[in-house]
Amino acid sequence: MTPIVQGRDRERLLIGESWEMRQVCRMIELVGPRRATVLITGESGTGKEIAARAIHSAGPRGRGPWVAVNCTALPENLLEAELFGHLRGAFTGAMQNRVGRFEQAQGGTLFLDEIGDLAMELQAKLLRVLQEREFQRLGSSETIKTDVRVVTATNCDLMARVEQGLFREDLYYRLNVVPIPMPALRQRRSDIPMLVEHFLAKICGMEEVPLKSIAPAALGRLCEYSWPGNVRQLENAIEAGVALSGDRDMLEASDFPLPQSIKANSISAAEIPTIPVPDGGLDYEHTLAVIERSLLAQALQKTGGNKKAAADMLNLKRTTLSAKIRTLEAAALN
Repeated sequence: MTPIVQGRDRERLLIGESWEMRQVCRMIELVGPRRATVLITGESGTGKEIAARAIHSAGPRGRGPWVAVNCTALPENLLEAELFGHLRGAFTGAMQNRVGRFEQAQGGTLFLDEIGDLAMELQAKLLRVLQEREFQRLGSSETIKTDVRVVTATNCDLMARVEQGLFREDLYYRLNVVPIPMPALRQRRSDIPMLVEHFLAKICGMEEVPLKSIAPAALGRLCEYSWPGNVRQLENAIEAGVALSGDRDMLEASDFPLPQSIKANSISAAEIPTIPVPDGGLDYEHTLAVIERSLLAQALQKTGGNKKAAADMLNLKRTTLSAKIRTLEAAALN
């Protein structure tokens, strides 16, 4: 188990000893004491908010407030007031003055989840706050200085949204000062036994029942499953297993009615893109190289340049991925 901050509550720990999690923990240790903005990426359920809390706790701001906002939880007009606050009468329904989340987080950390869904108008205002370190409440001309560490998270490809015109490029680079990609659970299966032990202790404690154990066959089944919902899905599965085990002190494979696994790298025939062949023909080898280069670039971009994680995403060995990159780079120079 790799603690981010010694002596902290276990809920603020990132559980795992895999190479992938050691890399995440190392980055958090380095960036925690700094002021730089951090962009945490990864699939749903990988623990992005836990990582953000760990960043908050890993430096002096851990003594300050922790404030979290989900950018999809409120409509645009209410989210702006939520972030920056407002004066009485600033808009219909504003019956009294209200302090916004930026003010609440003074001296601490503001975590903005699902940042990829932030409306364009709010993106511009957020960019100004990050650049100028100041803002105004709605309905006020008073400028408020802010001392807040901003950490954001998303499960979407922000660069793709930039290319689609849905996300400001300048804001993307302002948020992506320190990128931290969270690995999917299928990319760190060696951590599953430790996670199972952690969740068993947590859930049995919450349910106020004696600590249960897990049969080897049941643990083997959990380790083989692909976990499309990642760590969150695993925790839910353990909670269900504890409930279905009744009075037994050991969880069996039958206590885990897992849904049919969908491999992350499988593509149905209907999803295979069609490459048009022009009447004049095409260069087959060159076309394949372009497609391969695109796949490699996308995997590396999604994993923040982590070759091991990119290789896992493409179901390749790391040495194979590195060899392909070298081959394509050499071909590009010729």
